[in-house]
Amino acid sequence: MPYELTLTRLHLNLAHPRARGDLADNNALHQTLMRLVPDHLGDHPRQAANLLFRLEPENLRHQPLILVQTAIRPDPGRLPDHYATATLHPLHGLTGHLTRDRRVRYRITASPSKRNHGVPIPGQPTPRPRSRTPLTGADAHAWWQRRAAQAGLILDTPPTATPAHFRTRRHAPGLEHRFTRFEGTATITDPNALTQALTTGIGRGRSYGAGLLSLLPA
Repeated sequence: MPYELTLTRLHLNLAHPRARGDLADNNALHQTLMRLVPDHLGDHPRQAANLLFRLEPENLRHQPLILVQTAIRPDPGRLPDHYATATLHPLHGLTGHLTRDRRVRYRITASPSKRNHGVPIPGQPTPRPRSRTPLTGADAHAWWQRRAAQAGLILDTPPTATPAHFRTRRHAPGLEHRFTRFEGTATITDPNALTQALTTGIGRGRSYGAGLLSLLPA
């Protein structure tokens, strides 16, 4: 069942009620997109399929574009009828182009955060143990710089950071996501680490539309 990485471009049909509902709820969108891959993938089907997705910022009011990457061959025919127009792009030979010292342009929507340890701070509510606090501003930039380095990328310049779409009607205890889209240029330092990051995603919130790293030649 493992398959070459495939990028599926989905242009949503806003006349479809399921598509409109999914745009208002990242959790519902994830459930719909999981229909692209086979059933019975075990206890962790998203990880088994390495399904990652990102809502692109362009044309949100007209024909929203969602990028979906999978390591199992996707089947757009499993989506609801008239839900979206799908185009598949097999990423054949992608890893062969990930060479050390090569410069690339990147885009990722991520959920920068830090773990709370329940340590009380005078004058502030005690955070719940094992909960997380979203990071913004300089803290979010520093988070991405660390994560990029772990993924085999050294940032050439400070990234452009933009608040990104995140909506969900259901929150698990301790769950809070604040999405940031990072864009810029970087230099590859570790092709193996980068291949792993491209395949499995970066950071938390991967079931909600975070973690998909996209690269183009710089």
